[in-house]
Amino acid sequence: MIDLKELQKNFPEYEEKLKRKNVDSSLLEELNKLFGELKLAKQNFEEAQALQNQKSKLIGQYMKEKKDVTAIKEEVSANKIKLVSLQDEMREADERLSALALGIPNIPDEDVPLGDDEDHNVLINEVLERPTFSYKPKEHWELSEDNGWIDFERGVKLAKSRFSVLNGTAAKLERALVAYMLDFNTKRGFEEVSVPLLVNSDTMQGTGQLPKFEDDLFKIDDENLYLIPTAEVPLTNLFRDEILKESDLPIKLTASTACFRKEAGSGGRDVRGLIRQHQFQKVELVAISSPDKSDEIFEQMVSCASDLLASLELPHRLMRLCTGDLGFSAAKTVDLEVWLPGQDCYREISSISNTRDFQARRAKIRFKDGKKNSMVHTLNGSSLAVGRTLLAIMENNQQEDGSIKIPDVLKSYLD
Repeated sequence: MIDLKELQKNFPEYEEKLKRKNVDSSLLEELNKLFGELKLAKQNFEEAQALQNQKSKLIGQYMKEKKDVTAIKEEVSANKIKLVSLQDEMREADERLSALALGIPNIPDEDVPLGDDEDHNVLINEVLERPTFSYKPKEHWELSEDNGWIDFERGVKLAKSRFSVLNGTAAKLERALVAYMLDFNTKRGFEEVSVPLLVNSDTMQGTGQLPKFEDDLFKIDDENLYLIPTAEVPLTNLFRDEILKESDLPIKLTASTACFRKEAGSGGRDVRGLIRQHQFQKVELVAISSPDKSDEIFEQMVSCASDLLASLELPHRLMRLCTGDLGFSAAKTVDLEVWLPGQDCYREISSISNTRDFQARRAKIRFKDGKKNSMVHTLNGSSLAVGRTLLAIMENNQQEDGSIKIPDVLKSYLD
């Protein structure tokens, strides 16, 4: 959640920044209106409270002076009832403001490039040369048919569209990739953690999935439980409602989980293959940092994901996202896009974001900063989406006869 005190104090400045993230102006107008309502409600309550204190003192004074206090006691009793009503109004105004604020995205950093959508993202650099072929390279679903690796039809039979089954070498390769990624990340200082795949609504709200993205979540009927869309959710919320020691920071974590997404807004997109599945495996990076170290941690996480791709011999590029393409919670993001020769394009395989104190404010994650408690910064990133890594290996390492070369670093994991 954005800092509401700062937003109210510097509304025109924050309004301009939020518009860069394509926030609807009517939402901002409603927010400003609620600020006014809350301010008026507080003012009315404080005036009534001051009057109550004044009249209560007069009762004592009148009694010392042997004066009749009947009338003033009636005034105090009536004002006491009014105070309860005014307090309710103030609380309701605060609740309306907080509920609306939960739907307001994070403020983009000043150095985030301006732009409306992904067409305005900025190339940082390209890593490794793209492979060349003396024949037309196949897409991963064609290679799957040649090798019997992925069964899309039986995935649909078991569940519905956008589910799949990995067979034989593909299943082993998925397991090998998870193990290799976790080992790679732990060598970079990220502690491995195993977390629940089901979390409650407070956990989802803490990282920004609720209430805005409820339509994209799988919820368990009659339970306050949701299947996680990413390990970022449970990893970050491990520290919800906690005050950490400054000496404990930074906390750097990695986990492998299945992820579940309805892909509610992606009808008709990437319906074929592994690009956009309802269930997929992903290895995640999460960091909890003091504000002065979060930029350094951010660069470490970007390097970790890029070096991991390079170790798998996968050409990729790093893109700085523009304001219009930033995620809801992100203050800045670097996407890593892997080259897919079968599709003749780059596709996102990792997204590294610094959310500053946005998630920490929602989840109440603080640290003891000298004598006061301050909000931490939280960071998250894919390292990597395993299914997309698998298909990238298939397309980049395909041979003319349709077979697929396994990257050297994975061979020991397949023994």
